[in-house]
This record gives sequence, structure tokens and C-alpha cells, in this order.
Amino acid sequence: MSAPLLELSGICKRFPGVVALDHVDFAIKAGEVVSLIGENGAGKSTLMKIIGGVHAPDEGEIRIEGRSEMVGGVADAVRLGIGFVHQELNNVDNLDVGANIFLGREPRWGGPLSLVNRGAIRRESVPYLLRLGLEIDPGTPLRNLSLAQQQLVEIAKALSQRARLLVLDEPTSSLTQGETGRLLKIVKDLRNEGVSVIYISHRLGEVGEISDRVVGLRDGRNAGELPREQVTHDSMVRLMVGRDLRDFYIKGRGGLGAKRLEVRHLRTAARRGETVSFEIAAGEILGFAGLVGAGRSEVAQAIFGVDPPLEGEILLDGKRVRLRGARDAIRSGIYLVPEDRRRTGLITDMTVRENISLPAVMRNAIAGLVNRGSERRVAQEQVAELRIKATSVEAKARNLSGGNQQKVVLGKWLSLGPKVLIVDEPTRGIDVGAKSEIYALLRRLADEGLAVMVISSDMEEILGICDRIAVMHEGRIAGILGREEFSEEAVMNLAVGRPTAAPGD
Repeated sequence: MSAPLLELSGICKRFPGVVALDHVDFAIKAGEVVSLIGENGAGKSTLMKIIGGVHAPDEGEIRIEGRSEMVGGVADAVRLGIGFVHQELNNVDNLDVGANIFLGREPRWGGPLSLVNRGAIRRESVPYLLRLGLEIDPGTPLRNLSLAQQQLVEIAKALSQRARLLVLDEPTSSLTQGETGRLLKIVKDLRNEGVSVIYISHRLGEVGEISDRVVGLRDGRNAGELPREQVTHDSMVRLMVGRDLRDFYIKGRGGLGAKRLEVRHLRTAARRGETVSFEIAAGEILGFAGLVGAGRSEVAQAIFGVDPPLEGEILLDGKRVRLRGARDAIRSGIYLVPEDRRRTGLITDMTVRENISLPAVMRNAIAGLVNRGSERRVAQEQVAELRIKATSVEAKARNLSGGNQQKVVLGKWLSLGPKVLIVDEPTRGIDVGAKSEIYALLRRLADEGLAVMVISSDMEEILGICDRIAVMHEGRIAGILGREEFSEEAVMNLAVGRPTAAPGD
């Protein structure tokens, strides 16, 4: 038998006070898709950074096709045919799409010091974009694209490197079901072409569909592996957390309260030709589904006052709310947990304490001066309530896992006593254990009388946690489904503009 394309043996990596990897073994053959799963902090990212030359192992050996190799930097990884698509986008948004795809590898007219050949960049970018279903001009500024489109550009960049081994870290976290399906097909095509793929995702349905094998890490050690025929949702959960997660999706108690939030004929700047109307009762989780670009996040931002609506009414407990900005929404008790927590939900260089207390900084002030003792008490209450894993409330937010960062964003609003909580992509890039905790938290908040609006591109999530689902298509609500009508087919029909069949049809 031929040697594996990549083989890691006895890999150890230590950081001050932490053993990130403890004698980890991993191998992948040519033309194989191996998924790497584990909770945040299990060691997945550290292992991938060793493969990519970002970190050097303290112990262990890396072999490529049986040859021992030193991966001393990112350039070595590229030379060895290893390509990466990182969860946190590694792009330059003041450049255009083509420039991002060929960043650092730009075709030139002559030698390495000659002018960049812009025409060649545009021509050579198009096939990679079309392969991913992106019918956009390579000259489009990257900042003009949605987060999902930017993620697809990152994948196009990796494909353009003609890598023998492709590492995909949460590649579908911002993609819709349709875009995800297209990407999974591309992964299968690459496998058939002999390309090896290491696939990292917290979406276990994708892992089950795409994997030849599944390898689990837990606390920096090998937790075991599953051959294709043994890959199920429950077996993967046990591999990651060492136990079953019962009641992953918790149903509501029933018996909703009075109408809490009512939106009437809301028109946004992004969709001037359409209006949106809906209502959420106290104690209800209303999901918003739809394709990327359907207008879900724009509606959330209008309700929160980030982009005030052009027209329409927003009523809270039957009284009209005037929103001239986010400050008005906050004063009314309407809060938004945004899609991109690192860029718009947190100040990552600030501490947990500072992030949690930021929206109510004057509440924790005496004579205009911040009362750090009061801030610390509020932060410690939220850390305990939400079970945020941090060394202390003085830990920097950037050092927390994705799930704990999301809890910090939730904590800063929960400390203010919300009436309406809008959560955009609540578990993007979060491991299964943290997902379970956030689902339980959202349900508890609803049971305590909050009106909760959840925007999600994860079909399993939207069907699992919501009491009703509003499905958007091209800026309008195409239909609202009650729980008895829930199905993937019903949601997708509405999302693409096809009405669902009436019951009994």
C-alpha cells in the first residue's frame, strides 16, 4: 500500500500553562475526505496551524508521502501543496475579488518586479468563481460582497492554488443550504480528482454526508475515529463530548403570551420595493429563513435602528416605537446579536467585563466616572449565569472560543433586561456542546416571556428551535409556517418563491 499523502505522528504542542496537543496522530490518503471534529478548545485549530506552518510542533513528526518534512512556515505548506480556507476570513476588503484570489501570486507581464497583469487576473479568476456559482465581475470590490460571498471568494483562492491537500475550516458557516450543497458537490468532485480534503465543521449533517472517515479530538488528544459506515449524528456527538446530549432541541412550553413585537409594512433602504409585516408573541421564538440576500439581516438592522426603516411601524407591547438609531431601540428593550460577532458584536481587544458593561456604561458610573466594581459584579453575574468559560472577567474577548464570545454578546444584552432579542446566526462556527447550551438559553429566555427572533441559514437549527418560521424571498415574507407545517421542503419552496402546497394536497 502507498504511504498516506499526509501523516502526523505523536504531535505535541504546548503554550504557557496549556497543553494544546498531547501526542496526536492523524493521517489522510490521496483522494480522501477526512472530517476533524471536536469542541472548541479540543485542539483542531492548533493541529491545522501545524500542518499549515503557522506553529512548529514541540514533539512529533510530519510526513508527506512517507518523507519526513519540516513545515517551517506558510510558504513551505504552499510548496508542499497544502491550501487553507480559514473560518475567520483572511481577505483584504479594499482590494477587488480577483486581487484577493491571486494575492501574493499575481500574474505579471515580465519578471517578478514587473507590473501586475490585471487582465490575466480577471481572466483566470472567472473559472474559479463560476465553479462556486459566483457570477460576479472579478473587478468588484470585495467590501461590496456579502459575508457568504466573501467566504466563497476565499474558497476560490484555495482552488486557484491547485492544492493536493485542502483544509476547509467551517467553510459553510455563512452559506445558505443551496450554496452549501454546491460546495459539498465541489468537495466530492475534488476527491474524485485525487485531491485530499480535511473538513472541519460543527454542522454534523454535512460531516455525515461528505466524509470517508471522521476523526475526533477531545482535550488535545485523539478521541477515536469513525469509518464511513459508522458515521451518525449520535456517534459523532459521543466522539466529541464523551456523552450523549439529550434534548438537543428543547420545545417550548406552549401557551404563548400577548403580542410583544409587531412590525407593520416595514420598508428598508436595501429593499425599497417591498414591505415586511409580522408579529412575535411574548414567549415565542420566531425564526427567519431564506437565501442569502433575501433581506433577513436588513429587517433585523431596521428593527434595531442600525439602518432606520424608510417607512412602516414598529410596536412594542402595543405602543409605537420611534427608531432614529440603535440607542432608541436599546432604550426600548430591543436588542440585536449580530451575524458577525467578532466585527460588530464585540470589541475583541476589550475584556469580558468591558464588553458586557459597554451598552450600560453610564448605569455603572458614579458622577460620570465608570465604577469598575459595579461593572465587575454585573459581568461576574453574566459569566456565572451563561457559564462563560474564561480565566476571569478581565480576560480579553479575543482569547475566548467562538461559543464563549457569543455568550458574551448575549450577556451584555441580558444584563439590561430585554423585551425583544434578535439573534442573527446564533451558532455560526460554534461547537455542538456550545450549540446545545445556546439553544437551551434561547428557549429559557422565551419561556421567561421574551420575544425572540432568530435568523439562521442552518436548516436543522431553524426547524429545531423555532415555534414558527417566517421565510423571506427577495425582500418580502413569502410565508410563515406553524410548527405542524415544518419541513425542509416547505421552507425551501418559500425561499425560492414557490408557494407550499396546502395541507392535504
